Amino acid sequence: MSTTTEGQTASTKQTIVLEGATVRLAGDSGDGMQLAGTQLTGTSAQVGNDIATFPDFPAEIRAPRGTLAGVSGFQVHFSSQEIFTPGDSLNCLIAMNPAALKTNLADLDSGGALIVNQDAFDKKDLEKAGYATNPLEDDSLEGYNLFKVPMTKLTRGAVEGLGLSVKEADRCRNFFAMGLIYWLYGRDSSPTLRFIEEKFGGKPDVAEANRKALNAGWNYGETTEAFVSHYEVAPAKLPAGKYKNMMGNTALAWGLIAAAKVSGKDLFYGTYPITPASDILHELSRHKNFGVRTVQAEDEIAAMCTVIGAAFAGSMAVTGSSGPGIALKGEAMGLGMILELPMIIINVQRGGPSTGLPTKTEQSDLLQVLFGRNGESPIPIIAARSPGDCFDVAIEAWRIATRFMTPVILLSDGYIANGSEPWLIPDADAIPRIEVSHPGPLNDGEAFLPYARNERLARPWAIPGTEGLMHRVGGLEKQDKTGNVSYDPENHQHMTDVRAQKVANIADDVPLQEVTGPASGDLLVLSWGGTYGANTTAVKKCQKMGLSVAHAHLRYLNPLPKNLGEILDRYKKVLVPELNMGQLRMLIRARYLKDAIGYNKVQGKPFTVAELVGKIQETIG
Repeated sequence: MSTTTEGQTASTKQTIVLEGATVRLAGDSGDGMQLAGTQLTGTSAQVGNDIATFPDFPAEIRAPRGTLAGVSGFQVHFSSQEIFTPGDSLNCLIAMNPAALKTNLADLDSGGALIVNQDAFDKKDLEKAGYATNPLEDDSLEGYNLFKVPMTKLTRGAVEGLGLSVKEADRCRNFFAMGLIYWLYGRDSSPTLRFIEEKFGGKPDVAEANRKALNAGWNYGETTEAFVSHYEVAPAKLPAGKYKNMMGNTALAWGLIAAAKVSGKDLFYGTYPITPASDILHELSRHKNFGVRTVQAEDEIAAMCTVIGAAFAGSMAVTGSSGPGIALKGEAMGLGMILELPMIIINVQRGGPSTGLPTKTEQSDLLQVLFGRNGESPIPIIAARSPGDCFDVAIEAWRIATRFMTPVILLSDGYIANGSEPWLIPDADAIPRIEVSHPGPLNDGEAFLPYARNERLARPWAIPGTEGLMHRVGGLEKQDKTGNVSYDPENHQHMTDVRAQKVANIADDVPLQEVTGPASGDLLVLSWGGTYGANTTAVKKCQKMGLSVAHAHLRYLNPLPKNLGEILDRYKKVLVPELNMGQLRMLIRARYLKDAIGYNKVQGKPFTVAELVGKIQETIG
């Protein structure tokens, strides 16, 4: 049942129960679509639906209004069942102008609800979007359930008398659209009304205007004859507990803070802003009360060097960037590796090469983080699979870094970073502690060996200023045990071998690879990173069809799980779907001599479930 608040008309129209729905709000980058989508996500979480989101940003900071390049969108999939993706296609599209319609219409289901701001379809905006005729009048949209809503006119009418300018009144259109969608899908407006009060409480006229616009959208849905029914999606049956709607970058930041706490360390985050990693810095900078220190350096090289300094000083040291910034950090990453200091290097991948597609997703930096440094420079790599998983991966990265005294690269991507899902808030006391130790002072005459090693080949983490622990650091090759500069050929071979073996030993310290589905059969789908949700859903669908297919999703990419080769041999074929041109597939072929089949996409968009189902069927044959 729909929940009404003050100012909203109680619904008397037919209610249709749905298992789930996928809705996308799209408009100009200044139309507030990201805000509207975030609020729809929050209200859906309050209802108890399982949710997955997919924000889509324009690359330009402020593209010309009404142009195709300036369209901003936010997709929300909410369901009464467990879901893993933001949906393949749309049940409902809200287009605030012609450009939004043109760039998003192809994703709308045939017969789906198409709600457009009729007032924006004037001659000027139609030309900007490349329309020769008005699609609202030329029957080109007859395959959809079209609702032409004069949102601009209705919003201006709703806020009339509040003393707002026309421009200020038009900024409330996103709240009108929100109100209409809330009515259509039975969402409670209360969380958004609280948001309005918190966000605009200092500007009473603006707050009141947004409230009125929200209620006007709701009441339009109830009173117009165009809408004869609305929908209800029941709460999902998720494990009991307290949930938060969590974005990937936020989960990463919180995971880093948690890792610092369970290891008894202060967190230092040195970085340079870059899309789509910047929100990690924004979130961490809010938490100085947890001992977090953030530095925005003058460039990527300086950011990496501040992190090396922080690690040398004994802090939990982290940096974050995207592919272009990782390229600049390369030499200093090699310095961190040869110093054998624990630190985390986050790469939130985006479309490349060069500046590429800065606001679109891709996972084409795997070979870069494996091999993009001079010399033999092995660094362990792990990858998050979903927004909520970023929390756990951050803790795991720090555990590996401290146990093996090495930098660790943590891979995320734009899809994970900006997407969100319900995250079950863990019991803080249940998070395993990360034991970190430092050698104590030495007496006169005792020699400190900074590159002596334990059973994991990890060297001691000496804190500067500790009596008797003075030692040499730098990028030149170190003599075994003493750390003195050494040009001896045999020593260089030995130190290179030891550093490589140390990283290889991590395979003995991480879980064995798991497989979902039959233990052997026709096909294994092998995936990594943000493709987890689509692959999981596609494999489950194919299993229900009776196909002999299993799924293995990799978290540990260097070293690979030690049982992976044995798993690959149990299946007739191996399919590797990647948002790149076949990077993991190349590694699998080289390492295991397995003729893995690639399925590759580099369009700045994630896989759809339908694409993967089709490829699985084709591969099994």
